[in-house]
Amino acid sequence: MKKIEQNIYEIEVYDVKNLFKNRDLNANKGDFGKVGIYGGSISYSGALKLAFLSLSALRSGCGISRVITKKEVVPLLGPNILEQTLEVLPDYNDKDFYVKLLSSISDLDCLAFGMGIGRDQYLKDVLIFLIQNYHGNLVIDADGLNILSGIDLEILKDKKCNIILTPHPKEFSRLCGKSVEEIKKDAFSLVLEFASVYQVVVLLKGHSTIISDGNVTYFVTTGCSGMATAGSGDVLSGILAGMLAYLDFNLLTIAGGVFLNGISGCLAEESNTDISMIASDTIHYIGQAIKIIREKTK
Repeated sequence: MKKIEQNIYEIEVYDVKNLFKNRDLNANKGDFGKVGIYGGSISYSGALKLAFLSLSALRSGCGISRVITKKEVVPLLGPNILEQTLEVLPDYNDKDFYVKLLSSISDLDCLAFGMGIGRDQYLKDVLIFLIQNYHGNLVIDADGLNILSGIDLEILKDKKCNIILTPHPKEFSRLCGKSVEEIKKDAFSLVLEFASVYQVVVLLKGHSTIISDGNVTYFVTTGCSGMATAGSGDVLSGILAGMLAYLDFNLLTIAGGVFLNGISGCLAEESNTDISMIASDTIHYIGQAIKIIREKTK
């Protein structure tokens, strides 16, 4: 990796290559972790986000992907749920809701929360419950970040899980209380400070994606203009969740997910052009991107 400043490094392909090594012939799906994708709302786009996330988690290597959602979302998922399993939660006012939720997540290695879930008031209690009761790796993105911004952030210090927050600049603005312009001017310092204060990993999305645990900061520059399209962030969260199901929770694994997402997006742009590519195109090129990373030599 290339050192930029003290504890700030640019990640290169050789740094993440070993994350994608060949698997043993005797391996089975149980060896590569379980991912949960918890989100969705009563809109087709909200439901489709779940399918995108789940599929990208599987493509990036997890063994089992479980979609967790409300019963009214299930008909909208339709044929988009194929290799994934489905867990349907009861209504939020049901006395067994949290019992069912806990049983749905207790065996998961990684849980992604928030994509397409909406911003209903009760979801604050749900997120607080996850932070205080889940023991795996928790990826919070999209609506999950907006929900979090309405909660006392001190709750993050009471977590039972490893947490990664994946905001774009506007979402990070809501979390840290700085304007987008202030973030653009001093992104590295603000990301590092937030991660240090709340003891989480922050991944600030952008042309140069910044990843920090409050001590060390990495940035990744893979990606292309064609990825500036609806759903690209959901694909990234799916990739991260998939990799964090079977690899260690650390900055290098997370940077590897960002790197893989960027290479996949570039391949999709080559095929579809920067004008015509859509987020699901990136998913289709994850396998080819892994092959390119594996074959890269100095």
